[in-house]
Amino acid sequence: MIFASDLDRTLIFSKRAIEEFGVPEGLALTPVEQKDGSWVAFMTENSYIQLKELSSQGLFVPVTTRTTEQFSRFVIFAKDIKIKYAITSNGANILYQGIPMKEWSKQLRDRLKLESVTQAELLSRLDRESVYLDGVRKQAEEWFFYFLLNCLPSDTERKSIEDLAAKSGWRISLQGRKLYFIPQAISKGNALNFICQLEGVKTVAGAGDSILDWDFLKNCQHRFVPNHGELAKHLAHVSGGRTSILTINSGVRAGEEIIQHFYQLIHTNPIFLS
Repeated sequence: MIFASDLDRTLIFSKRAIEEFGVPEGLALTPVEQKDGSWVAFMTENSYIQLKELSSQGLFVPVTTRTTEQFSRFVIFAKDIKIKYAITSNGANILYQGIPMKEWSKQLRDRLKLESVTQAELLSRLDRESVYLDGVRKQAEEWFFYFLLNCLPSDTERKSIEDLAAKSGWRISLQGRKLYFIPQAISKGNALNFICQLEGVKTVAGAGDSILDWDFLKNCQHRFVPNHGELAKHLAHVSGGRTSILTINSGVRAGEEIIQHFYQLIHTNPIFLS
């Protein structure tokens, strides 16, 4: 039994996200990420307590677009919440006991050579098509890149960028002010399937807020989506055969609601009981 979940804006919320969605008065928050000596991201206190319990009873797998270095800033995974696997860099890396799995990385590099143009070529194609993105370009390890935008592209501009990326073997995802460009082969779903094969597990419950999370959610037997995210807006178009549960709450309350769903599954569903 695996519980796989995206982190940012699903279970964990930065100061910016908290400012955007708000926090109900009197709701206790627990700091979970530290950067340059300051706390920069939080969960509700109840979420933290229940996730700690879940991680001791099942296999909890964090699934994030963050790089491995960015993921390491989550102090909770070095202390109270023990994890066997983590998926970072949108599936480019699988960490086993905190160490990247070389076998997985090699498989991925082989696919990238066959299926996608290089990052330099993609940027060149964007330039030739006069695509201008008002923002700063950031590199995510060797695998992909994103723009931290000052202003968002229009729907027409976004569709044009999406089509160009797809023809090049890449895809895009807009998460807040971050516009990601990621090779098609780099997928949270592929990485999670690899872990499931290693563990001999088929039953998975998952949660995520972005289109990039659909890569693994589409194969989950139980899936939960916060109502404030990119994926919630597109759910009707990608839902497929299985039902996705959209949270009633938004923001940090949505994260708490998702963990409560996980908690109920492990305590009430015979599939999950040992």
